[in-house]
Amino acid sequence: MPIFNSDRPGRREAPESSRPTPAAPEPDGVHVRLVQVEDLDRIIAIDTHVTGVEKTDYWYEVFHRYGARSPRQRFFFVAEVGGEIEGYVIGEVRDWEFGSPPCGWVFGITVRPETRLGGVGTALLKTICDAFRRTGVSKVRTLLARDNQLVLSFFRSQGMMAAPFIPLELDLA
Repeated sequence: MPIFNSDRPGRREAPESSRPTPAAPEPDGVHVRLVQVEDLDRIIAIDTHVTGVEKTDYWYEVFHRYGARSPRQRFFFVAEVGGEIEGYVIGEVRDWEFGSPPCGWVFGITVRPETRLGGVGTALLKTICDAFRRTGVSKVRTLLARDNQLVLSFFRSQGMMAAPFIPLELDLA
């Protein structure tokens, strides 16, 4: 996994041996591993159950962007409990956006509602943060809707707090 892209000045590649490996089973029975194409049906089902919107094409695009290739600075992990996929996390390392030094961004983390409070989300976040650390970054960020108390509470319970950036938007409609 490259620490930095070699095509940019001052960047260097990390040894291939530093690529993320699937995490060992956690004491609570949660096993986090890299996503496989065979996992997409379950991921789509979990997302549809949680959001109420079926997005098959979207998930295949996400898989091809974050899971189909050898991970370098993009990550897509799933969590299993008893051999069943119970959640997933997706993220990547971003460089110098908005003046920010390279940092890890969590774009999505979802756990099947019936499995919440069982350590699945914690195991997923820990795994992706470990992958980010191996790339050389020391910060992780995410964005969420300010009224999403469930996800906000989860991230705060993991030690995340308000960042020095404020998102702004303009309605183009």
